Amino acid sequence: MNIKKDVCVIGGGLMGLSTAYYLSKAGRSVVVLEKKEIGAGASGACDDMILLQSKKPGIALTLAMESLEMYRGLSDELEYDLGFQSRGGTVLIEDDRQLRVMEDYVKQQQSYGLKVDIIDKKTLKTYQPHVRADIVASTYSAEDSQVDPLRMMRALVYQAGRRGVEILRGQEVTALDNKGGHWCVSTGAGETVECDAVVNAAGAWASQIGALVGINVPIRPRKGQLAITEQIPALGKTNVWTSSYIASKIDKSLMPDRGPYAKEIGLGFSFTQTHEGNYLIGSTREDAGYDKTTSVRAIATIIQQAKEYFPVLNNVNIIRTIAGFRPYSADGNSIVGPVDGLPGFFIVAGHEGDGVALTPIMGKTMADMVLGRNQDARFDQLNLRRFGKES
Repeated sequence: MNIKKDVCVIGGGLMGLSTAYYLSKAGRSVVVLEKKEIGAGASGACDDMILLQSKKPGIALTLAMESLEMYRGLSDELEYDLGFQSRGGTVLIEDDRQLRVMEDYVKQQQSYGLKVDIIDKKTLKTYQPHVRADIVASTYSAEDSQVDPLRMMRALVYQAGRRGVEILRGQEVTALDNKGGHWCVSTGAGETVECDAVVNAAGAWASQIGALVGINVPIRPRKGQLAITEQIPALGKTNVWTSSYIASKIDKSLMPDRGPYAKEIGLGFSFTQTHEGNYLIGSTREDAGYDKTTSVRAIATIIQQAKEYFPVLNNVNIIRTIAGFRPYSADGNSIVGPVDGLPGFFIVAGHEGDGVALTPIMGKTMADMVLGRNQDARFDQLNLRRFGKES
């Protein structure tokens, strides 16, 4: 079957669907090719964070803040309850070394306009009464929010479909040919798409799509395992992370020593309650290829850590575990923009754990780039060319 469209988007996760939606909103005809099912990669097996406090001061933080503002009106725009909430976030600080790092980090974030402060342990208890007693301090930001990624995908599929976007599942892209300024995209299931532009939104598989056009897209999968609790009343007012999650990006020695296995699986701590009342407890960052299985040992380590921070969890049941692939780039930053030497070929991938937070801003930005409307020089630093000729 031969399909003719203005744009072919490869990847049916949040980034691909958001890009398709904004392109269709601008009047372009679009097809989305997904190798498995919608959200089968990171988007269907992730937490729900729009976490601003974890973002490095600079473009990562400013884009996340802009994306959050888009989220505030997105349920109305998409005519669907996305489960968007702004509960705020507390980032636990466990010792004086972490405190010094976080004080400087918070000052930098404040200089970029983020409303965030350091609070003492007494104030922390008003937000998180069940947290263990020896936590030194915490950060707090009312800006940290969340959205249900599954609801987000449903809404994007529906609204894009209303505008004529075709979403084809079970279509693994096997060939990409540039013919006289136009593209021919072939799939293993026998579909052929002729189009003017191709968007590589394949997430953890973006490098495989890049290889089809002879470029190196330095993205690899990082497995993240999560435990999910039964539905329970809120244990506190905010969602929770630990400063080691942030401080370790600056100095890895600030990570608590939980033994070689915790280091091997990249153990971190996140604790967020969903719209329905389940808690998502995470998580790992594992270089495990495309192995999507969950591990009894890893999940047990995650749960044990959570109980240490919140002993009340000894009375709560875990009902499910999931694992997904975070698309991790070689320098930890997103890869966004056109590819030099390949007119009409674009990439939006490599967001690792920030995909949910950045979905609206990245989808809109990519659509504008395809349409030739985006003149924002900030995105030059996220272009693939930053990795040099080897890319």
